[in-house]
Amino acid sequence: MDKSVLEQILKIVETLYGRYVKGNWIPKPYADNKSRYLWTDAYGVCNFLTLYRETNDGQYLEQADALVNNVHDILGRERDGSKRLGTATDEHPTRGGLRIGKVDDETSYDGDGQYFHYLTKWAFALSRMAKVKNDQRYVRWAIDLIKAVHPNFVYRDRNNQLHMYWKMSIDLSYPSVPSEGNLDPYDGYITYRLIDEMAAERELENEIADMKAMVDAKYARYRSSDPLDLGEALWITHWYPDEQWAQTMASKSLQALEELWKEGDFREPLNRRLAFREFGTTIGVQVNGKASDEWKKRVGEIHDLWLPHLYKRDKDISPVMFCTSLWPGVVSRHYL
Repeated sequence: MDKSVLEQILKIVETLYGRYVKGNWIPKPYADNKSRYLWTDAYGVCNFLTLYRETNDGQYLEQADALVNNVHDILGRERDGSKRLGTATDEHPTRGGLRIGKVDDETSYDGDGQYFHYLTKWAFALSRMAKVKNDQRYVRWAIDLIKAVHPNFVYRDRNNQLHMYWKMSIDLSYPSVPSEGNLDPYDGYITYRLIDEMAAERELENEIADMKAMVDAKYARYRSSDPLDLGEALWITHWYPDEQWAQTMASKSLQALEELWKEGDFREPLNRRLAFREFGTTIGVQVNGKASDEWKKRVGEIHDLWLPHLYKRDKDISPVMFCTSLWPGVVSRHYL
C-alpha cells in the first residue's frame, strides 16, 4: 500500500471510530446512526484487517475484534439493549440474527429490522476475521447467523418455487418487505460457500442448495441500473469466476456500467448522486478481473471527485466504503 493511501485511510478511520486506546478501545458511535450500523461495520472490520495485513501492527487486529464484539453487543440485542435476540447468548451472539441499526424503530417506513444483504455482508466479515486470525470461533458465529436467518428469509411459493423476503422484523417473525432483493440469492450463495469451505465440517449444504436453485433460476435475467448493485454483482461474481452464472452476470454488469458511463450518470451533479453507491462500483471493478483497464482508470477519477465531499452526506457509510475502495485488501479473493 502506498504511504499516501495508508495515511488517507488512517485519517478517515480515526475520524469515524475514534482515537485508539490500547487495551481499552471501543469504537465510537456513528454520526448518522448514533450507534452501530451493520453494513458499514462489515466494511469497517474488513478495513481494519487490511490495515493489519499491510502494517503488521496488532492495533488494527485488536480494533477489528473490538468492532465485531461491539456490533454483537448492540445489534445482537433488542433496541433497548435489554436482551439478546432469539436464542443468542454471550458465547453464541448471532443466533438471533443482527439488527440493521437504523435510528427509527421497525414500525416506521425506513426503520430497523433485519436485511439479508447486511447479514451476509457481516457473515463475510466474520469469515475474513477467521482467515486472518486462524480462529474457528468466527466461522462458528457466521454459521450460527446463517442457520438463524435462512429459514426466515427463504420460503416456497404455491408452486414450490424458492423465493426470499428482502427485509424481516427484528425478531424474524414476519417480513417487513416481502419483495425479493435483486442480489440476495447470489449474496447468500457465495457467502455460504465461502464459510462452509472454512468450517471444520460442512454444515451448510442444504442452505447452499436453496441458494443455488434460486441463482440458477435467476441469473440469465439479471439486470440493474444501480451503480452499487452492479458493483456488488462484480464483487459477488469474482469469487467463483469460472462458473457460468458468474460469467454471465459479470458480463451483464460491465455492459450496464459502461452504458451508465456513456449516458453521463457519473457526470451528474453531486447532489443527484450518492457516493457510497459509486464506491460499490469502484470496489467491484477493482476486484473483478473482467473489468477493463479503462474502468480501472475511472476509479481514480471517482475517488478524486468525492474526496472533498465524503462527510457532507451519508457521513459514515461513504467514508468507510471509500477506504475499502482505496485499497480493497481482504474483500478481494486474491488478497488472503
